[in-house]
Amino acid sequence: MVSGNSHTFSRSDLSTLQLASELESLNRLDKFMEDVQKKYVLDDDTFARMLTCTNEACINAIVHGNKSDKKLRVYINLELNRDGFLVIQIGDEGQGFDYENVADPTTTENREKTSGRGIYIIRKLADRCLFNSIGNQIELHFKI
Repeated sequence: MVSGNSHTFSRSDLSTLQLASELESLNRLDKFMEDVQKKYVLDDDTFARMLTCTNEACINAIVHGNKSDKKLRVYINLELNRDGFLVIQIGDEGQGFDYENVADPTTTENREKTSGRGIYIIRKLADRCLFNSIGNQIELHFKI
């Protein structure tokens, strides 16, 4: 197992990171994702989509899932699967949400709102997006 800068890469190609539930933690996420880009030699488009989705999901986990409670953590696992997809799991310690009934931010009544676009963006940019049954874990797939 190789450790580096507060995250871990193991020989099984599982990368993990834990974040405190504060937006300042996103700096650690950016460093983690830069290391992932170098490790897997990701093209700019894939990396940009992956970074955008991961940031959006972590912001949601921090702000909405864990209610910015610094005692609670956000967990990130990243692994290359056999089908050539980088799979990123992001989970929080919150109660979850109804991911099947998220408002569409493109409708007239929602266009002027300043929030509510994260899940929409994630679903558009990730090759695949799954949630666990209670909605406190998201799994993102990116073909590399």
